[in-house]
Amino acid sequence: MSNPILSDWTTPFEIAPFAEISDDDFAPALEQALQAHADQIAAIAANPEPPSFANTIEALEAAGEGLSKVLSVFYTVAGADSNPAREALQRDFSPKLAAHFAAISSNKALFRRVADLWAQRDDLGLTEEQARVLMLTHRGFVRSGAALQGEADARMQEIKARLASLGTAFTQNLLADERTWFMPLSEDDLDGLPDFVIDAARAAGREKGADGPVVTLSRSLIVPFLQFSPRRDLREKAYRAWTARGANGGETDNRDIAAEILKLREERARLLGYENFAAFKLETEMARTPQRVRDLLMQVWTPAKARAEADAAVLTQMMQADGINGPLEPWDWRYYAEKRRKAEHDLDEAALKPYLQLDRMIEAAFSCANRLFGLEFAPLDVPLYHPDCRAWEVTRDGQHVAVFIGDYFARGSKRSGAWCSAMRAQAKFPKVQRPVVINVCNFAKGDPALLSYDDARTLFHEFGHALHQMLSNVTYESISGTSVARDFVELPSQLYEHWLEVPEVLAEFATHAETGAPMPPEMLEKVLGAANFDQGFQTVEYVASALVDLAFHDGPAPADPMARQVEVLAEIGMPHAIGMRHAAPHFAHVFAGDGYSSGYYSYMWSEVMDADAFAAFEEAGGAFDREKARALEDHILSTGGSKEAEDLYLAFRGRLPGVDALLKGRGLIAV
Repeated sequence: MSNPILSDWTTPFEIAPFAEISDDDFAPALEQALQAHADQIAAIAANPEPPSFANTIEALEAAGEGLSKVLSVFYTVAGADSNPAREALQRDFSPKLAAHFAAISSNKALFRRVADLWAQRDDLGLTEEQARVLMLTHRGFVRSGAALQGEADARMQEIKARLASLGTAFTQNLLADERTWFMPLSEDDLDGLPDFVIDAARAAGREKGADGPVVTLSRSLIVPFLQFSPRRDLREKAYRAWTARGANGGETDNRDIAAEILKLREERARLLGYENFAAFKLETEMARTPQRVRDLLMQVWTPAKARAEADAAVLTQMMQADGINGPLEPWDWRYYAEKRRKAEHDLDEAALKPYLQLDRMIEAAFSCANRLFGLEFAPLDVPLYHPDCRAWEVTRDGQHVAVFIGDYFARGSKRSGAWCSAMRAQAKFPKVQRPVVINVCNFAKGDPALLSYDDARTLFHEFGHALHQMLSNVTYESISGTSVARDFVELPSQLYEHWLEVPEVLAEFATHAETGAPMPPEMLEKVLGAANFDQGFQTVEYVASALVDLAFHDGPAPADPMARQVEVLAEIGMPHAIGMRHAAPHFAHVFAGDGYSSGYYSYMWSEVMDADAFAAFEEAGGAFDREKARALEDHILSTGGSKEAEDLYLAFRGRLPGVDALLKGRGLIAV
């Protein structure tokens, strides 16, 4: 019998046939796909013809279709709907995949062909896009260690395999801690909580099989609990559990894993001739050097810390007025900040939330994409990997553009956070393929599901990534969609968040869950007026994490990452009442893989651009100016990694921005 993963998919738009795939299919499909890809690579390397762009670079682009199918399906379900069988498979797959790709990057015959083409690049008559793909392919081989010989080569393969296993272990330990911890709540413990938090806690209790409501470590539940619960003891218990993820001792403790990862990354960088891992990692980003990253972060840190300290003084006074002496603690901040927001802006999250229905916010994201780019979204009835998932066909002028899948609700089988991935990326070679894009979030379930304003911003953020994938229009998959510099990839997503704050968008789509009435104008004004509320806190918790990430990689690897974390926070004067957004043992951005390692700063680097890019719309004639939207699509959303990120932004805006636009956007300096 043929394996359903590797067979031809006859489903609508060739979406993976999830209903036909069982966990038993993954291992044999992977083995078959790995062997097929290895055979293709061997044939390219051994080709007796002189190397050409077609028989080497394009051949590499065309290879591995079966492997792409296996990995797209497996890693979708492993991240969003895991189970013990899938976790075991992930542990087994990681070193195999690392060894497979390491064998490709260390294939000397293959590298010689690529290097020969690179040496002849000016005489090959390549298009601009082909020249870019050749450069990226050659650079990728070199940075993977293809030029290493002997012991150095062998050691590089060992390091890659070990890092892959460690990253998987880090992720699974974190998921285990998040899945197993919950705090039961009695009916008395619910006092003071708004209905939407109580409903979410009851839904979480049912999902956990508990007798009543519970608080879990899902951000969409624990953050509102910390905002609204008057029970300081319960807030402390929940906060300590949340920040202890990955550091609870025993089999799921991530601290030794983090230390080994950092040590291996440093060794990897030194084998390639770099001083440290940060220098290696940042070489291909817009920032280029650790010093430029540090300069940006410190330009933001100073005003953010000043704002946070001023806010802390106000919140401490509020706490003392409640008869609580002693310092403001991290589990107090959100509670008193919410009280302050209600007092100063007369904005009550509990009153606001019924206006932010999940379905209406999805409609809002779709509507903005229609007005900006002419995209239409029609529901699709297709089997997906979980009943919570939904799918839409995306069209423009009647032509198929993409399939978009949304998986929005938190559950124990899903890792925390929110992300976007392409189950199939856009390409025109070796055949035309349109993307299948998925947004995964962790919102609290409800009937109807209601979002916080931060949740709604997350929805728009991830949909911005989806647009980057859906509107991609390049020839080669390796430079398609979000295949761009890490500190550029967040530009489309963070830029799209701005459309949530356009008054006419909220006026149309922020309608009450029970009455259907639009958000009252006075509430809308308060929402927009409070957009920068508590930015000192939010900026400090983020920048502290980014600075710690940079310190981990810019210099010798710390033997004790936790001690180094403490040192960095002391050096920058971290306010006592604010915790890092991601401490080392649960810093999945940095330790679950290399993606954001030495690169967590990327969100802020992109924010410098997104504040300036949205200003371009306002200057041109408004948020829905079609000419500016066309320029955004032509120069950024459709181009993938076909050019340097700096050149793409310059083509769109005509200049590079300074940090002032970001500081003004966050309300950290006077406008």
